[in-house]
Amino acid sequence: MSKETRRSEALEYHAKGKPGKIEVVPTKEAKTQRDLSLAYSPGVAEPCKEIAANRENVYKYTAKGNLVAVISNGTAVLGLGDIGPEASKPVMEGKAVLFKIFADIDVFDIEVNEKDPVKFVEIVKALEPTFGGINLEDIKAPECFYIEQELKKQLNIPVMHDDQHGTAIISSAALLNALELQKKKIEKVRFVINGAGAAAMACIKLYISLGARHENFIVFDKDGVLHKDRTDLGPDRLPFAVKSADWTLAKALKEADVFLGLSVANVVDAEMVKSMAKNPIVFAMANPDPEIAYEIAVGARKDIIMATGRSDYPNQVNNVLGFPFIFRGALDVRARQINEAMKLAAVHALAELAKGPVPEIVNLAYNEKNISFGPTYIIPKPLDPRLLSTVAPAVAKAAIDSGVAMTTISDWNAYALELNRRLGLDNQLMRVLGSKARGNPKRLVFAEADNLKILKAAQIIFEEGVAYPILLGDEKKIKSIAAENNIDLDTIPIIDPRSDDQEEKRRMYSQLFFQKRQRKGMNKYESFKMMKDRNYFGCMMVETGDADAMISGLTRNYDETIRPAIQVIGTEDGVKKIAGMYLLLTKKGPLFLADTTVNFNPTAEELAEITLLVAKEVRNFNLTPRIAMMSYSNFGSSASPEARLVSDARRLVKERHPSLMVDGEMQANIAFNKEILKENYPFSELVDQDVNTLIFPNLAAGNVAYNLLKEVGGADAIGPILLGIKKPVHVLQLGSSVRSIFNMALVAVIDAQMKCAKTPTQEIVTKSKWWKKFKKVSRDM
Repeated sequence: MSKETRRSEALEYHAKGKPGKIEVVPTKEAKTQRDLSLAYSPGVAEPCKEIAANRENVYKYTAKGNLVAVISNGTAVLGLGDIGPEASKPVMEGKAVLFKIFADIDVFDIEVNEKDPVKFVEIVKALEPTFGGINLEDIKAPECFYIEQELKKQLNIPVMHDDQHGTAIISSAALLNALELQKKKIEKVRFVINGAGAAAMACIKLYISLGARHENFIVFDKDGVLHKDRTDLGPDRLPFAVKSADWTLAKALKEADVFLGLSVANVVDAEMVKSMAKNPIVFAMANPDPEIAYEIAVGARKDIIMATGRSDYPNQVNNVLGFPFIFRGALDVRARQINEAMKLAAVHALAELAKGPVPEIVNLAYNEKNISFGPTYIIPKPLDPRLLSTVAPAVAKAAIDSGVAMTTISDWNAYALELNRRLGLDNQLMRVLGSKARGNPKRLVFAEADNLKILKAAQIIFEEGVAYPILLGDEKKIKSIAAENNIDLDTIPIIDPRSDDQEEKRRMYSQLFFQKRQRKGMNKYESFKMMKDRNYFGCMMVETGDADAMISGLTRNYDETIRPAIQVIGTEDGVKKIAGMYLLLTKKGPLFLADTTVNFNPTAEELAEITLLVAKEVRNFNLTPRIAMMSYSNFGSSASPEARLVSDARRLVKERHPSLMVDGEMQANIAFNKEILKENYPFSELVDQDVNTLIFPNLAAGNVAYNLLKEVGGADAIGPILLGIKKPVHVLQLGSSVRSIFNMALVAVIDAQMKCAKTPTQEIVTKSKWWKKFKKVSRDM
C-alpha cells in the first residue's frame, strides 16, 4: 500500500460517521419524564447529599470507580515526538478503546496544553474528584519522571505512566521465564541495555526489584555509554554509570547474558550476538524494526531466546498485556496507588500464565496446534482470554496485602467469574478470526469486482494479510474505478471471464461443468456460454483448485449466487439441503441465527438437519453451541402443527447427537431470561446457560428476527454464511458495507482452511511477485 493510500484510509477511519473513536453512552434509562427527573433535577439531589455526607459514596452513586483518565501533553507521541496536545488526541482515544475492549474500563481522554511539569501536576491533581485512576501517556523524559512521582505522592487514586511501566512489567515477565528456560539466575546475569529513556530505566529498576544487581548493568544512550564523567545524567541514570568511557556496544555484549534494546533499528549484528554468553537472551524492542532482525539473531545462535515488540514474531512484548488488567485490579479494590508490589504481582501473574495449558481459542487465533511454554512462548499472547481473570486478581490481592486498597474482595472465585462476564471469551471472536486467517491466508475470488466496495475491501484484505484477493470482471473498468478512488491494485490479479485470454480456461471449465450437468437439463453449448458468468466461473475456480473460496452477492439476488454454487460444487456428503446462517456480534457475545436465507418452510427432518449444520459451524468458530429452537410456544404449551414441528425437530437432533446442548420449542424471551427459564422450566438443558444459537421454524421468522436485531438492536452482522456446500462459497447481503465484506472474507478464509486443507495454496503463490509483495505488506502491518 502506498503511503498516500494508507494516509487517506487512516484519515477516513477517524473522520467517517461520528468523528473520533469513542462516545459517551448512558447506563440508565432516560426515555421518560420520570427517568429524567431521577437522572437530573430533582432526583439527582439525593445522591449528591449522600456523597456530601460521605465522600466514599461517590463510588456507589457515580461512574468514578470505573473511570480512568488518559492524560497527555503531547510531548512524546509515538514516533512523532512533540506534536502538541491536540495532535495527540487520536492516540489517547486509541488508548481509551484498548481499556474498554480488554478490561471494560471507561475512559475520558484529556489533552493538557501545559509543558511545565509543576503546572501539569497541579492541573491533573485538580481532576482527582472525577476519576478512579490516571493513565499518563506520551509525556517526554525527564519531565515524566517528576510528574508521575509527584502525582503518586499527592493523589489518593492509582497513577501510572504506561510508557515507563508497561514495557517494564511485560518484559520482566518474559525475562523471568527466559532465565528459567536458559537455566540462569537473575542476580548473576550480565545485562547490556541500549536506550536509557523512560521505558528502559523503568525496565532496569523493575529487574533490580526482581533480584538483578546494579553492578551487572552496562547502559547506553544516543551519546554512548553512561559513565561517571558525564554531566548530563540525572538521579535515575547516575547509579548505572560505569567508570570508563571506552565501552562500545560490541565490547559490552561479549559474554553478556541479556541484551535489552529500547532504542533504534539495526544497531546489533550477528557477530555481536555470537559473542554473547552461552544461552543468551535478546529483547530487541525498537519499533517498527528491532535492534537486530529476528531472522538474523536466531540464525546466529541456536541457543538464543528472543523477544521483540512485533506481532509477526514469537514473544511479542506488548503493553496491552498489562495496563488494562492492572488498572482493572486497582479500580476493583479502590487502590490509592499502583505500587511496586502491584507491578511485581502483575509480572509474576503473566509469567505463570505462560506456563499453563493454552486455551484452544488461543491456538486457533495464532494458527498453532499446540502453543506451549518454551523458547518461542515465554509470555502470554495478547488474545489470551485468561489475562483479565488472572492479572487483575493478582494486582487486586497485592493492593490489599500492601495496604493501599480501600475495599477488599472476599470471594475470589466470584470475582474471577465477574471479570469473565464483563467481556467474555466470545467478545474476542473477530480478533481471533483475524489472527487465524493471517496464519494461513487463502486465495479468495470476488465475483463482483467492478464495485467500489469490493475493491476497497479487497485492498484492505490484502494489506491486512488475511487473504489473496482475485478480482473477476472487466479489467479496464475495475482499474478505472480503482484509479478514481486511489485504490492500489498493482499486486492483485484481475481476471475477466469474458476476455479472449480466458477462452481456454472457459473451455476447460465448461467441459467439467457439462459432465456434471449433462443429464440435468444442460447442453454443451449452454455450459460453455455460462462460463462467461462470473459466478459460474468463480465457482469453477474453487471447484478445480484455482482458488480456495468465493464471495459474491453484493449486487445480485441471493439465488443467482446460490444456484451456481450448488450446480458446480454441490453439497457436503450426507447433506440434502443447504442452509443460511447469520452471525450477529452483540454486546453479549456472538449470536448465530438460522435458517435466515434459504429454506422457506422446512419439515421437522429438514429443521433437524439445519440445526446440526449450524452446530458444526459454531464449533468451527471454536465455541460450544448452546441452541434454542424458536417458536411462539414453550415446551408443548401449544398443540399446533407449527409448535409440534419444532418439538419434533429437537427430538430428531437429540436422537442423532444426544450430547448436543439444544432445547425447545421455546419463545425468544425465555431463551435469554435465565431466571424465568429456571423458575418455570427447570428441566431445560439451557438452564443457567448462555444461549448463542437460535434456530427458527421458518425463513420468515428467521429473516425478520435477524433484520430487527441488526437494525434496531445495533448488532454487527456477518453473513449470510452458506452451510452444507462442499467447498467455500459465501454470499453477501445486498448492499453490504466494506466492513461486512471484510468480516465475511475472514469467515471464507477460515472455511477454506478447513475444507481445502490439501489445496497446495502455498506452492502456487509462493513463487510469484504477488506473494512477495503480500508477505512484505503483512510483515509491515
